Amino acid sequence: MSDAPAEPPVGGRMALPPVFMYHSISPSTLPDPYRLRVHPNRLDRHLRLLRRLGLRGVSLSELLRAHERGAARRLVGLTFDDGYTDYVDHALPVLRRHGMTSTLYAVAGRLGGTNEWDDGPRLGLMDADQFRAVAAAGHEIGSHTMTHQHLGGADAEVLRAEIGGSRDALQDILQAEVTSFCYPYGEFDAAAAEAVRAAGYDHGCVIGDYRPGDRYTLPRCYVSPRDTFAHLIARMVRHELRLRL
Repeated sequence: MSDAPAEPPVGGRMALPPVFMYHSISPSTLPDPYRLRVHPNRLDRHLRLLRRLGLRGVSLSELLRAHERGAARRLVGLTFDDGYTDYVDHALPVLRRHGMTSTLYAVAGRLGGTNEWDDGPRLGLMDADQFRAVAAAGHEIGSHTMTHQHLGGADAEVLRAEIGGSRDALQDILQAEVTSFCYPYGEFDAAAAEAVRAAGYDHGCVIGDYRPGDRYTLPRCYVSPRDTFAHLIARMVRHELRLRL
């Protein structure tokens, strides 16, 4: 994993260590059509593997700060999208046990509701008090828009409301600066990336798209419900190879 000097804030690809993308962490046996649910025991095994490899999982903002100091070689990023209530019940205890932190992305206009953007099983979303408690426990809260809107091709008004509006709402709830943004569905275009920068975020992340891969379109490695040790290592190796291409 690279410890190259940090690139300029905008414009160049950033050679960050891998950033892993999780969603729901739950032992539920309900249908999972979008392959978003990872069992807590599997998350525990993933974090044990990282520790065996001498790696520590941290929030995306902490990873970027370490990268800028040239101190990110033994770190990876851990992110959880959507803000499901099962993060509190199942992910948080596992992270605490392994001494790791994460970035949790909130859909600011759906707090305390459900994942209405999906046509699959309804999953509960954390409320404002739960997000405040997670932040107090040392984890980062980032923005995942107001309503989990598709941003690729969206007009300027939608971009302002979804991107800037969600930052304002979360900052009001947390009484702290929100610097990390996550594009729903991993969808973005140049206008969306510019709107993230203009709204005052420090960075934004997508899914597996390595172009442009700059500070506002950072790639992440999707983690599936069946990922084993071998899958996780393969994802890390693939990440390194894609950075070099």
